[in-house]
Amino acid sequence: MVSRAEFEGRTVVVTGAGGRLGSAIVTLMVERGARVVGCDQSSEALVSPHIASRHVFNLLDQASIAAAIAAILDKDGVPDILINNAGWTRAETLPALTAAKIEHELDLNLTGVMTFADPLVKAMAKNGAGSIVFISSVNAIAHFGNPAYAAAKAGINAYAKSIAVELGRSGLRANVVCPGSIRTAAWDHRLAKNPDILAKLQRLYPLGRIVDAAEVAEAVAFLASERASGITGAVVPVDAGLTAGFLPFIDDILGA
Repeated sequence: MVSRAEFEGRTVVVTGAGGRLGSAIVTLMVERGARVVGCDQSSEALVSPHIASRHVFNLLDQASIAAAIAAILDKDGVPDILINNAGWTRAETLPALTAAKIEHELDLNLTGVMTFADPLVKAMAKNGAGSIVFISSVNAIAHFGNPAYAAAKAGINAYAKSIAVELGRSGLRANVVCPGSIRTAAWDHRLAKNPDILAKLQRLYPLGRIVDAAEVAEAVAFLASERASGITGAVVPVDAGLTAGFLPFIDDILGA
């Protein structure tokens, strides 16, 4: 049984803390004793009473990232755990891509994430301990659309491995969680076009459903914890079996 004091005395920085997945991560970490430093792009997103310290910045704005890093280190100190959760996408297929959209999605989901994480990771390494968890995507493992986002998330997977390899002897672990579809605000525009889309989506998943935010948060908490002390550089799908294989092929071709 997981201890309710698992993260007692630990400071945990969570980006995208106001979103559905971010909120689930924040709640779980606090329930297990952590002091959570919440980061998001607006103060309105950080109203949760579970958040002990709040920092607002934009991953597309280098100056605001630098200011946030300085404020975190000054106010909250070097984190024990860093959870890089913030991300966003809209360019869903290759025809939808433009130079501006490519730049926007790579800057937000890769460059901004690395720019924010790098100084904190190095500070953690200087302290001689720390756990970093990145929220990537199944899109980084196989192609499910959103090509620029997928490329950025694949970069995040590679970045996590670089931390794991180069800073492991400095006491750092870095791992990646790749969620499948979660019912978040990211699905609102699709549901507006097609209210039946979630039923169609579930057919692709071997468990017959998509995962929920709490299930992803559990994987994040495990990798962040000492229970995963021997795990670093891992890329862990939490996807109800989506990346294990293509179930409709079994149903429609082999079972026909």
